[in-house]
Amino acid sequence: MTYRTPDVYIEEISVFPPSVAEVETAIPAFIGYTERASKVSAGDLNKRPTKIYNFAEYEQFFGGPQTPDIAVALTTATGGYSVVVTPPTPTYLLHHAVKMFFDNGGGKCYIVSAGGYAVAPALDVDDFKDCLDKVAMEDEPTLLVVPESTGLNSTDYGTLATAMLAQCGTLKDRFAILDLYDCDAAQDGTALLANRALVGNNNLKYGALYYPSVRSGINHPVKKDSSNVKVAIDGGSAVDLGTLETSNTAAWNTARAALRDHYLSLPPSGAIAGVYAATDSTRGVWKAPANVSLSNVIEPLIRLDNAHQDELNVDATTGKSINAIRAFAGKGTLVWGARTLAGNDNEWRYVPVRRFFNMVEESVKKSTYWAVFEPNDANTWVKVRGMIENYLTQKWREGALAGATPKEAFFVRCGLGVTMNADDILNGRMNVEIGMAAVRPAEFIILKFSHKLQTS
Repeated sequence: MTYRTPDVYIEEISVFPPSVAEVETAIPAFIGYTERASKVSAGDLNKRPTKIYNFAEYEQFFGGPQTPDIAVALTTATGGYSVVVTPPTPTYLLHHAVKMFFDNGGGKCYIVSAGGYAVAPALDVDDFKDCLDKVAMEDEPTLLVVPESTGLNSTDYGTLATAMLAQCGTLKDRFAILDLYDCDAAQDGTALLANRALVGNNNLKYGALYYPSVRSGINHPVKKDSSNVKVAIDGGSAVDLGTLETSNTAAWNTARAALRDHYLSLPPSGAIAGVYAATDSTRGVWKAPANVSLSNVIEPLIRLDNAHQDELNVDATTGKSINAIRAFAGKGTLVWGARTLAGNDNEWRYVPVRRFFNMVEESVKKSTYWAVFEPNDANTWVKVRGMIENYLTQKWREGALAGATPKEAFFVRCGLGVTMNADDILNGRMNVEIGMAAVRPAEFIILKFSHKLQTS
């Protein structure tokens, strides 16, 4: 500024470097079929990513669960009725998966409705892929979850899983939570090998597989008028449960009580997304989302022991790890694995390492836009380097980086003769190199005991 009039002038000098604003890490995008998809007009949210903050908002915009018929057979016995319930196998699971997400500590998320419930239930991989393409246009989601993917045939499941991983690999700001195909069934080595093959061999570091399905604490949904519960007494014609309330109170009470003892089996991805969100909130994205109990879960459908998990966790043939859901006496149902699909990769073996790098990369990228078209000189390099160093120092203090000092935990390099040469300057490039010693989970705790001879 040129001064022409005698006076006292004030100039404020900026001495602090810009700061890095950290992005959120656990905002899943759920894709699946819904009862409706309406906010202002009918269908206006169909295949449109919509942010919600709680389960009440989900039901407000997307409706309730699928309510297939439930068959109840009552047989007259001494003192009342004996009862047999034949619960259905629901096709549309998004409603329940989102509930499990919130029950396990989830916060805001995106819902993408692939369509409404069909009279003849059908899942279409093209609907899922269309929704996935819409999610690619959103910047905020950091997790991809498609709970109904296991209802597809194996070919379509593989198509969808590889598309999810491809999006994560392209955008580099999100992570896919996958349910192992046929996750309701006990799988031997041959089945595991075949189902691992379905996810392909690319972008494996951007996704994790979980197995098996879980028996949730959610009862099979009953309509308000109970018309989807069909009750047959002593082999007679089935009638709606609602009609029994006044005509046969004993039968109605017996049927209602029996329904409370039957629970939905669900793929684990919805609950796992909630665990990711809760762990990120309470401990940080660098803490493995494992050794954590699942809420609103009774038990895993398949009981796994150490011998069974051996071939899940470490796979010498394909290198694709599968994270187990296991029940432990006195502890409940725990997430007992934290490996990505690149389970044998020394760099990207663990879920928290990959997701921590995702967070830092995206945060630094967005916070560095101010430097675009700034003079490519030492003043700018110092500001950029200082900004990133301050951020990583804070992460080191929080426990995200390993090392006794910041110098041992990370490095940030930027400068002529260090990361750039004269040709880089002429071509408008400013190269910044960042190295981080991310903490890794203690997956195997080895306690060594031995005898010590008496010395006195």
